[in-house]
Amino acid sequence: MRTATIERDTAETQIKLTLSLDGSGDCDLSTGLPFFEHMLSQVARHGMFDLKIDAIGDLEVDAHHMVEDVGIVFGRALNDSVGDKSGLVRYGSAYVPLDESLSRVVVDLSGRPGLFYDVSYTRARVGDFDLDLLREFFQGFVNHGMLTLHLDNLKGENAHHQAETLFKAFGRALRVAVSEDSRMIGRIPSTKGSL
Repeated sequence: MRTATIERDTAETQIKLTLSLDGSGDCDLSTGLPFFEHMLSQVARHGMFDLKIDAIGDLEVDAHHMVEDVGIVFGRALNDSVGDKSGLVRYGSAYVPLDESLSRVVVDLSGRPGLFYDVSYTRARVGDFDLDLLREFFQGFVNHGMLTLHLDNLKGENAHHQAETLFKAFGRALRVAVSEDSRMIGRIPSTKGSL
């Protein structure tokens, strides 16, 4: 089982996250942010990852530290879970619609952090959740997951739908990238010999 448990304890947040890449899409999430948990559950279900997060933090300030730090520990867990990346597909992509919204996500387990985020939400918040924070989640994820990630919302009128298509496509693209390629067993998917 390709699994990792990461803990982060700062003055702002205390987070324990367990990720299993070879799961069944189960998740158990406690962040104090229902909309954010709804988005993370899309990654687990569509990526077929098992994801458990126990987190507390300074939500009385705002949700920024929680969202960014979950991204950090999730990225670290992914990076630990894939090891040296031998035998992996490495690249993944997905298009996901939800009614009028459509998003595309492309991932490369490159060993280099890069976020390319082209999303213009039709409103700033869903309920009391600030949608600007989703970029902070993905930035923390790529910085610590050591991967290149392109997220594009191609169309949408409902901000909830826009965000949900991003997270579903993110899960599906990751699922492909971390899949094992029987022709690459024992080999790194790079001409450099390492990622």
